Amino acid sequence: MIANIVKPGNKTYGVLAYLFDKGRANEHTDQHIVASWEDFVLDPGPWDSPGHKQRLSQLTQALDLRVKQAGDKAPEGHVWHCSVRAAPEDRILTDAEWATIARRVLHATGIAPDGDPDGCRWVAVRHAEDHVHIVATKVRGDLRPPRNWNDYRRAMNELRAVEEDFGLTRVARGPEAAGTSAVKRSTRAEEEKAKRRGHDKTARERLRHIVRTALSNAKDLEEFFNLLADAGLQVETRTLPSGDLGGYKVALSDDGTPIWFSGSSLATDLSLPQIRQRLAATEAQPTATPSARQHRPSPWHVATAAAERIPHHLARADDGAVQAHLTVLGEVLYAMPAHAPVRLQAELHRAAAAFEHAAHTRARADHQHARALRGALKAMRYQPADHTGLAMLLDAAILVVLAVQRHSALHHHDRQVAAARQTLTHLQAAYDQIAPISLAELARHHPFDNTAQRYARTLQEVLPRHAEQILTEDAWPALTATLAAAEAAGHNPATVLQQAAQHRPLDDAKSASEVLVWRIQRLGDRHVPGPGARTAQARRLRTQTDPGLPGAYTPPTSRPGQSR
Repeated sequence: MIANIVKPGNKTYGVLAYLFDKGRANEHTDQHIVASWEDFVLDPGPWDSPGHKQRLSQLTQALDLRVKQAGDKAPEGHVWHCSVRAAPEDRILTDAEWATIARRVLHATGIAPDGDPDGCRWVAVRHAEDHVHIVATKVRGDLRPPRNWNDYRRAMNELRAVEEDFGLTRVARGPEAAGTSAVKRSTRAEEEKAKRRGHDKTARERLRHIVRTALSNAKDLEEFFNLLADAGLQVETRTLPSGDLGGYKVALSDDGTPIWFSGSSLATDLSLPQIRQRLAATEAQPTATPSARQHRPSPWHVATAAAERIPHHLARADDGAVQAHLTVLGEVLYAMPAHAPVRLQAELHRAAAAFEHAAHTRARADHQHARALRGALKAMRYQPADHTGLAMLLDAAILVVLAVQRHSALHHHDRQVAAARQTLTHLQAAYDQIAPISLAELARHHPFDNTAQRYARTLQEVLPRHAEQILTEDAWPALTATLAAAEAAGHNPATVLQQAAQHRPLDDAKSASEVLVWRIQRLGDRHVPGPGARTAQARRLRTQTDPGLPGAYTPPTSRPGQSR
């Protein structure tokens, strides 16, 4: 259940008239009072019933009695209005059940505590099957205002208990439920308009998706506006008297009369100043010599490596760095559909839309923290991804979302937990489609049996705890091919295996061999160590893999749920 407490008003009659009216789209049916501060309150009945307005005036006078008695001491906004809505999948509650819920909310918020004869006067009105409205006047019988500070949080906490007691759906909640999310929610009128026009998303939601996608691909402000126009949006900019750009707004071209939305009305992080800050933080791609270009790592590898470091920032509670990285990772997810096969695009679009709700925190993003990830994002435009690049980035993104989900759960941000879970569903579905293709392509280049057997012995020496499992997994041929490619490039197979295992815990991995494949792919993309470095690595490896020597290597462990 979700409570919505509106800004206090001072027109009791106007609120009641709305509740007992037919509604903007005739959605109010069988309007009636289910509970009140006393048992014999006159019910005005439906708007078209005889004597309705007279009864409505009488109810208003009864609710406002103490307000008039308090005179100048009455609060300026004396009307307290709260709606409580059940989840769509819940059963239809009876009037008696809604009456009980209303009384529990009023008690929890301090508006009308149980057993307090001086509690505020109130009524609970039901005009639909799935929700009830509670209206109270904020003057007690002793003519003092109620102690209803922090009423929203109190109401939501009580509704959590109501869900358990009544066997109802536990609705996700979090700080963004109280209006702190960067995403601006669509209004009921926007939702009804979208439904009439046959759209599953409102205009605000569709515009936000297009704007985020354009931002993820733009290298500067001019290109950002061009991409919006290329996507079919109407775009207008506002120029200040100084000649500087002061803002922008967008509208859909296929929606009849244009309804304009400023960037900040789509999401707070899509305002012009925020977009400028994010674009300015893009890491410049330096001009490189031909020899340097040969060694420049793939931007897909760089993005994956940068994404894998985000859980580390989460663990350190470095809010500025975390929010910067999560913001850019969200842009990466919005950019990925353009690089992915058609069959993956729908899942990736859904993952990107869900992640913007999962990733929100209260911290203001310092986008300079994520320069490497942002630079890789922009460089992806010039280097199309193969199946391996997509698979490894999806694998890293899944790790990040798992970490975000755990972090949100620790802070009881239920709505972000639910959004992270939804993001994971779509990312995993995309990964499950692309990873087998990439692994099969790699496996076609697996080495001869004697080389594979040598890698198996190396695996048993370096990772004895995981070797038996890895040797039986479907991705073992792909891992041998990856080790062969790394060795051909001059890397030591034992060293890269050890480095890969140290970087990514394997204990709870769905497939340890897949984790190693993606990590070794990126390690092999680095410069090959020189002769002196290789000698030092070999000496260190002998020390770490010999259990009889001091400082022997112990495979890393992880907390449950840390790896895929």
